[in-house]
Amino acid sequence: MTKKKRLSKSQLGVIEDLFNGGLDEKTILEKHRVRRSVYNKWLADEKFAEEFGRRIDWLNRQSQALIARYSTLAAAKLVQLTESDKEETARKACLDIISLPRQSAKTQVTRPVEAETDDRSQQAGELQLSPEVCSRLLTVLAEEENQGEMRK
Repeated sequence: MTKKKRLSKSQLGVIEDLFNGGLDEKTILEKHRVRRSVYNKWLADEKFAEEFGRRIDWLNRQSQALIARYSTLAAAKLVQLTESDKEETARKACLDIISLPRQSAKTQVTRPVEAETDDRSQQAGELQLSPEVCSRLLTVLAEEENQGEMRK
């Protein structure tokens, strides 16, 4: 039976500072008295790279959770902006709302085809807009189309 190799205190300290310390890489290496060549060897080490990857994955999940937490608020504010007195602000909000389903589709995690088709059918009914907002969106689209024809 082979003994599992653990990271040294120095390696763990470097990783902690890289992800929590707010210092740049060079400063962290100086702080822990680690030469660049040693650090490069650590990066090639399976256990170090595994822990490094785990930390990156954790930070990405934290970011996704934060964005998900505030996405409803951001969408609600966009809908409010469609009622703005400033025509350009309302127009841009409408265009952003229209582009939301396309943007969220690009950022979704790849899943099996069956789940994907179910999600698409559910997404169609998720966005509930008032008739006034729908009318405003259609007006903006019509204006965009008319402006495009005028340019030709």
